[in-house]
Amino acid sequence: MTNPLLERWTGQYEMPPFSQIQDIHFEEAFSLAMAKAKTNYKKIYSNKDVPTFKNTIEEMEKADNVLDKVSRVFFNLTGADSNVERQNIQLKIAPQLAQFNSEILTNSKLWARVKTIFENNDKTRLTKEQIRITHLYHQMFIRAGAKLVETEKIRYQEIMSKLAILGTKFSQNLLADESSWYLTLSSNDLDGLPEFLIDSLSKNADEQNVGGYVMTLSRSTVVPFLQFSSHRHLRRKVYEAWVSRGNNEGDTNNLAIVLETLELRKERSQILGYDNFSNFKLETEMAKTPENVKELLMSVWKPAKLKAENDSKQLQNLLSNDGVNDALQPWDWRYYSEKRRLNNFNINEVEIQNHLQLNKIIEAAFYCAKRLFNLDFTSIELSLYHPNARAWEVKRDGEHMAIFIGDYYARSSKRSGAWCSSLRGQSKFDGNVRPIVLNICNFTMPKEGKPCLLSFDEATTLFHEFGHALHVILSDVSYPFVSGTSVARDFVELPSQLFEHWLEVPEILQKFALHYETGQPISEQLINKLHKAKNIDQGFSTVEYVASAIVDLSFHEGSVPKDPLQRQNEVLKNIGMPSAIDMRHATSQFSHIFSGDGYSSGYYSYMWSEVMDADAFNAFEEKNDPFDVKTAKALHDCILSKGGSVPPEEAYINFRGKLPDVKALLEQRGFLEKTSIKK
Repeated sequence: MTNPLLERWTGQYEMPPFSQIQDIHFEEAFSLAMAKAKTNYKKIYSNKDVPTFKNTIEEMEKADNVLDKVSRVFFNLTGADSNVERQNIQLKIAPQLAQFNSEILTNSKLWARVKTIFENNDKTRLTKEQIRITHLYHQMFIRAGAKLVETEKIRYQEIMSKLAILGTKFSQNLLADESSWYLTLSSNDLDGLPEFLIDSLSKNADEQNVGGYVMTLSRSTVVPFLQFSSHRHLRRKVYEAWVSRGNNEGDTNNLAIVLETLELRKERSQILGYDNFSNFKLETEMAKTPENVKELLMSVWKPAKLKAENDSKQLQNLLSNDGVNDALQPWDWRYYSEKRRLNNFNINEVEIQNHLQLNKIIEAAFYCAKRLFNLDFTSIELSLYHPNARAWEVKRDGEHMAIFIGDYYARSSKRSGAWCSSLRGQSKFDGNVRPIVLNICNFTMPKEGKPCLLSFDEATTLFHEFGHALHVILSDVSYPFVSGTSVARDFVELPSQLFEHWLEVPEILQKFALHYETGQPISEQLINKLHKAKNIDQGFSTVEYVASAIVDLSFHEGSVPKDPLQRQNEVLKNIGMPSAIDMRHATSQFSHIFSGDGYSSGYYSYMWSEVMDADAFNAFEEKNDPFDVKTAKALHDCILSKGGSVPPEEAYINFRGKLPDVKALLEQRGFLEKTSIKK
């Protein structure tokens, strides 16, 4: 039996043949792909010729091409469309991949060749990108344990394999908790809920084969339920189920995983010669040190907390006016914040949502990409991994640039949140390889015949993930190692957060924010209201985010806590966390930092990037044109096309002339009065 994962993909756009791929194919494909990669690496380190960039690093860039293909297909599926069999395979494969990577990066012969190239770097014969990659490879080998003695290498490999298992199990536990919980509601429980949410709850009931209405733990239903439900006891029940994910009794409890993960990360960093994991992790980021991160976070925490505390007094008054003799609680905040927004600005979420149709917001993102970067998106029919996923071909001046896949609807087989990933990256050194990029979201699927309506936050999420996609699509580098989003973690969010700004451009709202029933564009009056109300709850959102970032840093900076929840609560107490706000991601469900290393000791990255994105959009505002051609070209040439081929500080300075300070962020969030821009 042939394995479609291992064959050359010759179909349209060289897409993975999803219709032929079965779960039974993956274990064999991984095994054979790893074996092939090991053979390729052996050829490299057995080469008797003097090590050069071409015979070593370029060959390493190609060595695990097949494994890369298999991995991208599999891990995209486990995130977007998981099942029990795939989860079991993932638990087997994760430690094997970790072991494979460790063996390669601790191979003394490979390390000797990379070290020789780095030390004898002939800058007259190498391009700037090749010099950068040589530096990054040298750094990667050191940080993966290449300089360790043999006993340390063995232990390091054991740690990495174990961490891979723990991260996989953490995310699977979370998915299990999210998909297994539901609450049956009657018509008497629907007071205050908008039509789109009632439709969604009815659809959930149909899927569960029960009568009435069903509430699930999909974020796309939880948030509006907390926002609109007038039944306080139900808001509390839903909220407590939401924040308890990963911390329930039974096999899906994540706290033991958290503790072991922190212990292993500490040991990993100390083996490599670092005091703690934060020092290790931040060394290669723009922030460089935990002190720099804390300085940023605390400079934002103080004004955000002050605003949140002032807001809480207003919300407490609204709660008391409803006759509730109790302190404001976390399950009350969104409900009374929505009331306050209606009272103060005569605007409600439903009014906005009626103008934000999913298909129109997708069109808006494509329109902005056309105006800014001359990209054209054409819908195409492709055989994909799920019927809800859809595809577009991306062209520029008639030339193929990428395939873009959008998978927007929530389902029980999909992990929560939203993200951007790819089935193929861009590169040029071994043929012109164009990317296949995906945006995955969790919007509520509408009833048959009705449009999918988004909240403004959900529309912003779509623009955010599309910004990541543009970073991949516009990548124009030679080597996969620095392609697209392969940049410093605290730089990777710049393109995504920057693109969010275009959703708020009045021209875009008037053109694409069309009422789903009348087709009428959103009024100028409503746009003005929207802008005035933009920062009404910034205290809340900033506090819940910064609290999570501070807790993340505290877990990894000092000693490993004996009880992670106790440490979490101590940190929150020390910074004066408002009682009516919880951190955005409680420890037991903090996937960013415990479902892998991605954002561990790095959750601050969103705010670090926001300092830049606020300043970067000012570059367009200074021209009084959000689509200024020269500024868009500079953004493309200096940042979006460069991937990781240029250090992030250099890339940003090339675009803007200097690095920004936190003032732009404080102005953006409404904590400082924005100074007028002088031309």
